[in-house]
Amino acid sequence: MTTIDPVEIFRAEAAELLEQIEQGLLDMAHRLDDQSLIDAVFRGLHTLKGSGAMFGFEALAAFTHHCETAFDRVRKGQAPATAELVFAVLAARDHMRSLVEDPADDRAAEGAFLLQQLQAAVDGSGAVHAPAAASEPVAAAIEEAAASSDEHRWRIRFALPEDTLVNGTNPLTFLDELREMGTCEVTVDTSKVPALEDLDPTRLHLAWTVDLVTDRSRGDIEDVFLFVMDEMMLEIEDRGPAAAPRLPTAMVADAAPVAEAKPAETAAGTEVAARPSAAQPAGRSDPNDPKSRRKAESVRVPAERLDELMDRVGELVIAQSRLTQIAGTSTDVQLRTVSEEMERLCSELRTTMMVLRMVPVGTLFERFRRLVHDLQRDTGKTIELVTEGEATEMDKTVIERLADPLVHLVRNAADHGLETPTERVAAGKPAAGRITLSARQAGGEVIVTIADDGRGIDHDRVRAKAESVGLIAPGAVLSEQELLQMILQPGFSTAATVTNLSGRGVGMDVVKKTVDSLRGTIEISTRAGAGSAMTLAIPLTLAIIDGLLVRIGKGRYVIPLPAVEECLELSLEEDLRSRGRSFLSLRGALVPFIRLREVFATDTRPDPYQKVVVVSTGQERVGLVVDQIIGDHQTVIKSMSKLHDDVDTFSGATILGDGSVALILDVANLVAAGQKQEAQLRATA
Repeated sequence: MTTIDPVEIFRAEAAELLEQIEQGLLDMAHRLDDQSLIDAVFRGLHTLKGSGAMFGFEALAAFTHHCETAFDRVRKGQAPATAELVFAVLAARDHMRSLVEDPADDRAAEGAFLLQQLQAAVDGSGAVHAPAAASEPVAAAIEEAAASSDEHRWRIRFALPEDTLVNGTNPLTFLDELREMGTCEVTVDTSKVPALEDLDPTRLHLAWTVDLVTDRSRGDIEDVFLFVMDEMMLEIEDRGPAAAPRLPTAMVADAAPVAEAKPAETAAGTEVAARPSAAQPAGRSDPNDPKSRRKAESVRVPAERLDELMDRVGELVIAQSRLTQIAGTSTDVQLRTVSEEMERLCSELRTTMMVLRMVPVGTLFERFRRLVHDLQRDTGKTIELVTEGEATEMDKTVIERLADPLVHLVRNAADHGLETPTERVAAGKPAAGRITLSARQAGGEVIVTIADDGRGIDHDRVRAKAESVGLIAPGAVLSEQELLQMILQPGFSTAATVTNLSGRGVGMDVVKKTVDSLRGTIEISTRAGAGSAMTLAIPLTLAIIDGLLVRIGKGRYVIPLPAVEECLELSLEEDLRSRGRSFLSLRGALVPFIRLREVFATDTRPDPYQKVVVVSTGQERVGLVVDQIIGDHQTVIKSMSKLHDDVDTFSGATILGDGSVALILDVANLVAAGQKQEAQLRATA
């Protein structure tokens, strides 16, 4: 059995917390006075600090503590929530992520600078003014600024569950947090410690009494025990106003050693304050909330285990295919029955496995809220991000690989597509530009569109650039789509200047290569003054697909079934009549077709009754002439070797039931190659 590293579990949980914090901050940017968002961000910081300390991420815990302290002032209304504060905490959040990913890396100077930025944002000074190594003074300054003369004496008695140490909770962290609140005297109760021969070192037998002088409220004290309150004993007694002034914070830590062990005083009749806080802590679910119940019923599974399971299902599908082939040549009724049952079970298992790997595309779109937020600052433009179809699901691998192309497309839309507020107003548009991310399912594909309402793509500039770099001949006749596809060429850019965001012609090349590797297609549409849209058609999954198995010459090939529209018969007479024009009349419409035997140079005679498989590539319908249609086939996609990276007409390979290999046709690239070959044949005819 594989042992799961607890540190990796923390990293996964920390990633979710950081995501929640980021989303909360981005929401705050639009609703600065929303107290529920402020509380949510604070709880996220508090949980991250506590979890980080528990798993030994001391630098993370220390840094987050300072952010939490500063944000606490905002939570209590002692400092305003501002756009600068949101920006500062977002930057701090990025630093926290770095500390989670690589805790050994020395980032003290960067952390100190970010804390100075944060303090400047909280103070409203807008300037960074503390020395780099002053992280503790920063926190102290924040504490002192928050201090008032309304100090009270509190007596706090608490005892944690005996299995506290086993669960990884360090009791001393609670004492440290109480000491940071004010003058503190701690007494430990050892009365329940058993004799040495009976002592279990993993069990906690201690209790503490803390006399605290602070201006903080009962709620603040309860917040220290926020995440263990339900399981512990906690008594908080207000003993009235403090008689003596509060010591400076720096002296408090030095003057608060743990006192010698002695029996703790009892407080008969004191009401136990161990009750849930009114605030719902981050990561703690409400049992009455249906969403929380569903979440509680889910199980976190590492992605690599899903990949392993997918591989096993793929091998099972191949074995089942072989069994079906053997059963088809046998007269044994029982063997045929078992084969059919296996086929049914494999199909259901495959469907279940596919569902497990599906992830809402909304998880991808959420990442771009932060990108657009930062782009507004970088470009000086006001940008509204609209997302649609977030519930559309895609294979997790496809989602992961789409992230980079979408980043480039959104950056291009913000930098090149959208005009400045002044230009937009002059053009009669709203000052705020709009970028829309949308997704929808269409058959076996997901259509992802990135659209903007900016200036649109200048056809003349694209043509001039394409001609100047030799991509097309001067005056060449191109369709609008062919011309717009030029912007996907490596190094192609019509930008007058190169910025830190775009302009080098690299991003769109990345988009095309990634989409090609996903067996997807790109369509570009634009209208001058109204904006542009990039539409990506991506297969739902990359693991197992339904395919149409065909024979061309002596080889067998798989055509992805989602691309197939219909199949026709092409008699030898029709084939001979169509020589030189390669068009079929299909219900009154002319459909071009490609003879794959010629493309693949099979050097075999065509079958007397060839078949035409009509496929769809975006808005175009093309026929693929094959010798025989063998039938449908569950296709487990295997990657091609590195040696075949430059072979565009095949997207992978699969193993058939008899152990032979069939290549999977990349329909879009195959059609493009076939059309190119056809054009060359016409030119030489």
